Amino acid sequence: MIGNPNQWFTAFWIIWLLAFLPVEVWALITKSRGDTFSEHVWHWFKVMDDRPTAWTWLWRVPLLVFLVWLTGHLVFGWWTVWEWPSWS
Repeated sequence: MIGNPNQWFTAFWIIWLLAFLPVEVWALITKSRGDTFSEHVWHWFKVMDDRPTAWTWLWRVPLLVFLVWLTGHLVFGWWTVWEWPSWS
């Protein structure tokens, strides 16, 4: 039985990963064009456009900012909203 609220979040993230990973692995195995998560992001942000416009670059800036934040947050623990969690 999951009683601690943090355990609910842990269960949710595990379920999310278990839902995401098979889809991504299947996309990688089948090798169809436009099926992976990366290819979807590239399409949404027009990464493969030969001649990106100013609007395209404006659209990419939030992606870049988010990825920089995500890297610093996950790899180094920077830019946290709350104090370090107690895992006890």
